[in-house]
Amino acid sequence: MKHTKTLKVRVRDKHAPLLRKMARSVNFVWNYVNELSQRSIRERGVFLSAFDLHPYTRGAGKELGLHSHTLQCVAAEYVTRRKQFRKARLNWRRTGGVRRSLGWIPVNTGAAQWKNGQVFHNGHHFKVWDSYGLAQYRFRSGSFNEDTRGRWYFNVVVEVDMQPSLGQEALGIDLGLKDVATCSDGSRLENARFYRGLEPALATAQRAGKKARVRAIHAKIANRRRDALHQFSRALVERCGTIIVGNVSSTKLVKTSMAKSVLDAGWGQLKTMLAYKCAHAGIVFKEVNEAYTTQTCSCCGALPNSRPRGIAGLGIREWTCSECGVTHDRDVNAARNILALGHERPAVGIPVL
Repeated sequence: MKHTKTLKVRVRDKHAPLLRKMARSVNFVWNYVNELSQRSIRERGVFLSAFDLHPYTRGAGKELGLHSHTLQCVAAEYVTRRKQFRKARLNWRRTGGVRRSLGWIPVNTGAAQWKNGQVFHNGHHFKVWDSYGLAQYRFRSGSFNEDTRGRWYFNVVVEVDMQPSLGQEALGIDLGLKDVATCSDGSRLENARFYRGLEPALATAQRAGKKARVRAIHAKIANRRRDALHQFSRALVERCGTIIVGNVSSTKLVKTSMAKSVLDAGWGQLKTMLAYKCAHAGIVFKEVNEAYTTQTCSCCGALPNSRPRGIAGLGIREWTCSECGVTHDRDVNAARNILALGHERPAVGIPVL
């Protein structure tokens, strides 16, 4: 059984000038269709679709140094984002300045191929660090992307064979700040606080005005966090057949005083990794409402008077149920309740045929 997967490989630095030139042309096309769409809405009250935008960009690829498929991808992506954000005009893509947009060159299916050990696109060969053996895959859609340090990557969607997991365990996961993730069997991913650890070095570099050093430190923080989350999620997928996670929202908590700690924990990134790795391994992944999972006894299912409540109860790490007398670890108890929620039957029951 086939499954789609996105592969990311680093492009050699010698191709950066050419990719930056192509990215400037992409920004020009984006801004052009942005203005064109805005004028159409203002003057005629008509929202232009991607199909409507194609005639206005047809034939410009050669002069701009872009593949014709790239022009179509830019128009399609613009319309998608305009609908997503429900705006008549999106932000301009800036080529220079402090708030410049990172380079982006979309590639449609068939517009990039693997030739002579290199990625061939738009008449150019791009050398990459091939860590996946790209010769064995047929490229679908993809893109060239720039990071904050000016390094370029080739991201491409390919079809791979699904590799079913042999694990049979069922786990519930409670996400938190003391430990990033606590499983229902007691295993944990400790919060290494990668940002907090490098914060003094980051502050020193910022005060000294060393922008390249600041970007390098931010990249190191992100790489360390990503590596820890990858290792933890891979270990879970290899031994589990069912994974249930609470629906804690990091996007809501970043608006509070806990924003820095929440972003450093990387909850959203962990859930994203678990979702696509579970899909690739053919195992069950669910996200359930975790309301009252910390306060409910996982043994008797009661809401005892001895339960931790509100902000004052955040410091309580262990508590004893006044109904059944069982002593709980706060996070493990929540993870067990989350697992039980994932196994509940549908509320409407099973219909009679």
